[in-house]
Amino acid sequence: MQSPEVQDAFFDETGGGGDIRPPYRELLAWIGDQGAETLSLRHREAETLFRKIGITFAVYGEGGSPERLIPFDIVPRIFTASEWRLLSQGVKQRARALNMFLNDVYQRGDIVRAGIVPADLVYLNESYEPAMVGITPPRNVYSHIVGTDIVRVGANEFYVLEDNCRTPSGVSYMLENREIMMRMFPDLFSGRRIMPVDDYPDLLHRTLASVAPKKCQDDPVVVVLSPGSFNSAYYEHSFLADQMGVEIVEGKDLYVDGEFVFMRTTRGPRRVDVIYRRLDDDFLDPLCFRPDSLLGVPGLMNVYRSGGVAICSAPGAGIADDKAIYIYVPEMIRFYLGEEPILKNVPTWKCGDADECAYVMEHLHELVVKEVHGSGGYGMLIGPKASSAEIEAYRARIRAKPDNFIAQPTLALSTCPTFVDEGIAPRHVDFRPFCLVGNAIHLPAGGLTRVALRQGSLVVNSSQGGGVKDTWVLAD
Repeated sequence: MQSPEVQDAFFDETGGGGDIRPPYRELLAWIGDQGAETLSLRHREAETLFRKIGITFAVYGEGGSPERLIPFDIVPRIFTASEWRLLSQGVKQRARALNMFLNDVYQRGDIVRAGIVPADLVYLNESYEPAMVGITPPRNVYSHIVGTDIVRVGANEFYVLEDNCRTPSGVSYMLENREIMMRMFPDLFSGRRIMPVDDYPDLLHRTLASVAPKKCQDDPVVVVLSPGSFNSAYYEHSFLADQMGVEIVEGKDLYVDGEFVFMRTTRGPRRVDVIYRRLDDDFLDPLCFRPDSLLGVPGLMNVYRSGGVAICSAPGAGIADDKAIYIYVPEMIRFYLGEEPILKNVPTWKCGDADECAYVMEHLHELVVKEVHGSGGYGMLIGPKASSAEIEAYRARIRAKPDNFIAQPTLALSTCPTFVDEGIAPRHVDFRPFCLVGNAIHLPAGGLTRVALRQGSLVVNSSQGGGVKDTWVLAD
């Protein structure tokens, strides 16, 4: 199995040394003109803006206040127009194939019967929802917002780390990063043809409205369903509702009456047509899923089945997030679309396969090992950075339940210039664009670049000490 394994030299997106790549020349010249003292002042101003606006996320279980200010880097990342065309085509291709896969496994199961995806990975998966069997969502769309995590390892080499098809988060940071950069550094944008991202809320609203259920006869009423203010991503829930001009609601604000869902308002009941849910499947409807849920809406699934409301993303879409299912996305693209994958998967070993598990066990010190249902950078082993004791402890976890793990090579993540304590220095980055799927597929020209602020670190998650930066896509 060939793999883009870690190397002594990482790909520097600026070009490095004296041979600076064209998209970064003006930016690096501007940074040089500013000087360390001015940049430090601007960095503190940006942090103050984030704090005033209230751009936070929550980390629980570590003591103290769970609310954290996400670190913001003032040096943007840049993609050229040709680089973006490649990424855009590849992300849209995956979004189409993943939605076709979801439609298939809840209907005929052709890809399973063809022997391409193992039946147990689908039908015994904890994210597979039997309640969805036979239900056809509006326009056959199951995952309406697909967040694709991408890493770069060379000038024209991009790999997909994972797909997020349930409720991918981070788009609020994409929008706020750009807002703050334009407010603080208007001179940087002058004369540069940088593609906008501020149309995302409008595109999101149009996407959600386009999948209104068959019983909707007027302009669709869209709401954002949140677990509430204690959720780690509540800032984003409220931000997106505000930007779209729709209501943010909790389960207690909604109720079922007959064939429809209604929202309680000060002017009386108002019918709801589309629910953009930021709530896990288990909690959506206590009559269908967890009976002890106080966060959902009793009877919601009955209305959904009858075509009285749309739920975005559909219950059960999380099976496409599974890291064991991820392995088969290239085959999904070939099976459903008859195309070759534009973006590569990272080579992946399934610990549930005895031969592949034996290889993983022998090479733990070289590999990244992940839980198939894990997220947020938790539960991972980064072999080259782990101690012998950590490796042996993880080995025991794999031995106890091998089906729960996959392994991948330690990728040579590209680096971008980043403002840190010692000045401007290269730090490793990844990228999450947000693809919107409704009656059409839209991909705003940008996304969330996450940066590992610690020197040498490959973990970019905000919950693990990572930060964010603005992402520029240059027009032709």
